[in-house]
Amino acid sequence: MSWPSTLRLPLARWLSIRILALAIGTAVVVATCMWLRFAIWNATILRNMPEADRAEFKYLEAHPDRDKKRLVQLMNQYYGVTYVVPEIGNADWVALGIMLVATMPAIVILAWWMARPVSRQFLHVAQSARQVARGDFSARAPLLAHVPQEFTELALDFNEMTARLQSYEREVRDSGAILAHELRTPLNAAMGRLQGMIDGVFPADQEQLQTVMRRLGLLNRLVDDLHLLSLARAGQLVIEKSRFSLADLIEERLSWVMTHIESSAVRVTCEIDPALTVEADRERLGQVCSILVDNALLYAADGSELAIRVSMEGEQLLFIEFADRGPGFAPESLPLKLDRFWRAESTRTRHTGGSGLGLSIASAICTAHGGSLAVANRDGGGAIIRITLPLSTSAAATGHRRA
Repeated sequence: MSWPSTLRLPLARWLSIRILALAIGTAVVVATCMWLRFAIWNATILRNMPEADRAEFKYLEAHPDRDKKRLVQLMNQYYGVTYVVPEIGNADWVALGIMLVATMPAIVILAWWMARPVSRQFLHVAQSARQVARGDFSARAPLLAHVPQEFTELALDFNEMTARLQSYEREVRDSGAILAHELRTPLNAAMGRLQGMIDGVFPADQEQLQTVMRRLGLLNRLVDDLHLLSLARAGQLVIEKSRFSLADLIEERLSWVMTHIESSAVRVTCEIDPALTVEADRERLGQVCSILVDNALLYAADGSELAIRVSMEGEQLLFIEFADRGPGFAPESLPLKLDRFWRAESTRTRHTGGSGLGLSIASAICTAHGGSLAVANRDGGGAIIRITLPLSTSAAATGHRRA
């Protein structure tokens, strides 16, 4: 939960407003008390004056130039000489001191009350930090209203940090068992095939050896994928950029799976500028294209379609979209779409195989290029996966190629 920015002030302004409000409020209270004291004291003296003296005093008070001597005489008589002789010990100064002392507790309580939101926000963050220190990464610091912007941002950053820690913890916990399964499957198959050849169950011929090699190849690919993700997470994924034709790259990757495309009766349409060149790692970006094409062919129903479109936003961003008409993603699974080892059980079913690393790898490569990868469901059914790349390393031309 976050509060509107209008409720979050910078710390300097937040403190200034409260200090000024406290100082002005204190001055107003003391001045009001002094005015009330004088008003009551003056009313009491006037009420106790004889009628004639009171009438004369009010007249001279309104017209002091008529008889200044008599006015001073009446003031000395009823108000006392200390009223007109300034000294530190007169009643006004004593009253002022008493009022300041009396208002001190109220000022302290008010200051504590005004600073309470900050202390409470700190307390929430500290309590949540203690939970995290005990291993509870689900802890979140509540966000309070009317606190400085810096403290709100501190709580937001803390919550984001704990969310990431919780995600990493879940990933480590879940990926351990999944990784063991993914590694064990091709390894057991290869070992079983070799043991069968040793025991004479299978002939030790070229076909059996190729079967073993395919299994070991799957195992090697999985290890390579995990290594790539580890490098990407550590920020060590090497990107070797060069300028090349994006249309040629996509056509090349489509040609690699053309047999599969034809057998699946999937209609592929491309809308790409034939003169568009990009400055990127050709091999890595080609790997992303292959992953997304394979993903669409794997889940799209027979006779479906795969639409590949390239568009630009001004001179800043380049978009590459892969849209299919398969089952799409369950709405609740979209936040998990780029998690390592994740595969949707309800729509893009597990029996199709794969390690679930494809979209994570594609996302990591796009991130290493300074871009991103996003997945959403397509209107009318199917999924759409969009690659976003910065045009700071791309050059565009006009025209489109359709295939």
